[in-house]
Amino acid sequence: MFQFDRAFDARLDRLNPRQRLAFMAALCERLWPNYALYVQTTGHGDASALRSILALLWESLAVKQARIDFERQAEKLAQLEPPAKDDSFGARRALEAVTALAAALDTLRGEAPEAIHEVSLASRGGVRAFIELTEGEEDETRLTALVQEHPLMADERNFQWAVLETLEENSLDGDTRKALRQLGRNEGVSNLGLSLD
Repeated sequence: MFQFDRAFDARLDRLNPRQRLAFMAALCERLWPNYALYVQTTGHGDASALRSILALLWESLAVKQARIDFERQAEKLAQLEPPAKDDSFGARRALEAVTALAAALDTLRGEAPEAIHEVSLASRGGVRAFIELTEGEEDETRLTALVQEHPLMADERNFQWAVLETLEENSLDGDTRKALRQLGRNEGVSNLGLSLD
């Protein structure tokens, strides 16, 4: 079984800047349904606007000389955050999607070497929070074991490893980008196993 460990982190660190961006974009794709569900249930935010910014991220990978004002996109993204007073589970997961995309934009706007780890951890953290919420285990030791063995966390591990290995084994051409985007979209199912359907 795949694990998140120092070896995984070290392999993330060895990716070149474009590969790192592609890794983050794939994870953002998988976080997007959580944001869209929050918008659908509360009326706060704009799922299509978040999707548009994510599409520009993929475009920057496809067209090296793409003229995209990422400062402006970052400003737009900040306006898509859930209201600060909303501390609901859905708002926190929606905020993870926004924050992950913001971290990816930061890499395009300058140096953000830790962004790839932040996005990886945000996705994992959302899965852990969902397991804690749905399983209701109080004992910390049992909860940690439960999280590690839970099918959603296993799926998260397998997904992140699959993205990493795809990037390590292939050049970042059109076919690879398409495959990564499709992997991230996961037929509309998020890292929490939720979909708009």
